Amino acid sequence: MQSAVEVKGLTRVFEPKKKKEGKSVTALNKVDLRIESGELFGLLGPNGAGKTTLLKILSTLLLPTAGKAFVAGFDVEKDFTEVRKRINMVSGGEISGYGLLTVKENLWMFTQFYGMKSSVAKQRIDELLTQFGLADKKDEKVRTLSTGQRQKMNVIRGFVTDPEIIFLDEPTLGLDVNASRVIRDFIVDWVQAKENRTVLLTTHYMMEADQLCDRIAIIDDGRILACDTPENLKKLVKMNRTLKLDVTSLKDTSKFGSIAGVEQFTFQDDAEKNQTYLKFILTHDSAVTDIISEVQRKGARILSLQKTEPTLEDVFIKMVGKGFE
Repeated sequence: MQSAVEVKGLTRVFEPKKKKEGKSVTALNKVDLRIESGELFGLLGPNGAGKTTLLKILSTLLLPTAGKAFVAGFDVEKDFTEVRKRINMVSGGEISGYGLLTVKENLWMFTQFYGMKSSVAKQRIDELLTQFGLADKKDEKVRTLSTGQRQKMNVIRGFVTDPEIIFLDEPTLGLDVNASRVIRDFIVDWVQAKENRTVLLTTHYMMEADQLCDRIAIIDDGRILACDTPENLKKLVKMNRTLKLDVTSLKDTSKFGSIAGVEQFTFQDDAEKNQTYLKFILTHDSAVTDIISEVQRKGARILSLQKTEPTLEDVFIKMVGKGFE
């Protein structure tokens, strides 16, 4: 199957306009990356890491200094017209549209840039406005919209053309919880609704990347430091897991400390509540099944279970050496 995005040795150097104004800046440094069709792919990195530069090259808004980039099988330099037919892009916090036009007029205008039939465009616009809860705002001037409503309109603009591949640069930046949830849910549903739809998402929100993305690449200083599924990336961090269980009263806890994968075990009895609190420090997740089996073998019932493990933020800090700036 043809990849949605393939990047080979991609480099982008920004030269100062005048030699006296400073040194050149390497935004991308020999980046290799492959995104398969149908993937919801995440790109994490601090400010200045090269995320937006990569998206601009892939969306044909910027030329690379060296290397090659292919989108839907087309060279972004030689076949930019073919690339543009198959993509769209949305950036968080962007000021999109004309304030004097209504929401519906703005969206219709963007569909015409892509050559959509007017009847198809109008139907698609109405469907998306309803889906995003903006149907009652369709005849309102864009300048009267709130920040969240304007960003929803921007997202609709990106998806209304039904692209094969869409680039989303911080699409939920600065939005409230409800607006962010609507956009995240739509992205997932859109990818799953039709085969080979592809999303490349950049975000500062670790939870968003963890929940949405099939795979994630971590980029810093113009280089890809790691690329894998969220679960596999978390395994790169050597951090012990903690497991806490509240169970009905246990008379015998002698076996728990010797279970394979348990590094440390402590417990506390609460006679008043007739409960026992168990705490384990684990070196391997396989111990969880054996712990639960032992609890059940002793005739106790699990009342609550809490497990902590490395997060994407832990991985990011390990790779980059700092959090987002």
